[in-house]
Amino acid sequence: MTAKRFSVTVGSSEVVGVLHLPDQTPSPCVIACHGMGASKDSDKYLLLARVFPEAGLALARFDFRGSGESGGLSRDATVASRIADLEAVLDVLAKQPELDGRFGLLGSSLGGFVALWVAAAHRPALPVVTWNAPASLTGLAKSDPADPYGPGPALVAEIKRRARAEAPAGVSHVLVIQGDHDDLVPPADGRFLYERGGEPRALHMLRGADHRLTDPVHRLEAVEQSRGWFAQHLAPRRLTPAG
Repeated sequence: MTAKRFSVTVGSSEVVGVLHLPDQTPSPCVIACHGMGASKDSDKYLLLARVFPEAGLALARFDFRGSGESGGLSRDATVASRIADLEAVLDVLAKQPELDGRFGLLGSSLGGFVALWVAAAHRPALPVVTWNAPASLTGLAKSDPADPYGPGPALVAEIKRRARAEAPAGVSHVLVIQGDHDDLVPPADGRFLYERGGEPRALHMLRGADHRLTDPVHRLEAVEQSRGWFAQHLAPRRLTPAG
């Protein structure tokens, strides 16, 4: 397995990522999307970067603008800016000779919310897996925009405008993974995302799991479920944006 760094300019800032490749290429690729306050270098994504290539799947992890190694400020990050970042990453990876044009999205928490919006904009559908993703962001509208540990003023303002405050409906090829002891995203959100999804869809509840999947057993279960979903649904097809 090999790893290569990549970057792409979005607006006036650089989005930085790492692509982990299996031994046999060209291969399909899963793009991992981190949540708010996290980065591509958290333990969950480093674990995915080890496990997925062993199964023949490339794994790309990247930092949204305002996080990790990417440019920009966290206070300026919104759902719209994160969607733009992920679309730019898809575009640059689609040109990599080691990848065969098949892509899936995996997102944790807010990263899963963003992944659903991007998956909804592509045909054929991009397989997507969410880990403890919210079905709605409306509760964040009450956050203090000045809180340095909160969602930030730009995201709060976006939610107050009701711009993409709810997860999209009808996204197909979706696996919803939800911890039933999540203290940040209510387990009911996972069930709601599943109910709003299109076929094929699946819901996997992690018994006793918290929001960050801190128990290694829960984390490995999420990884294995995700790997199986992508192995099943990354059928040969090319990435084509919806018209």
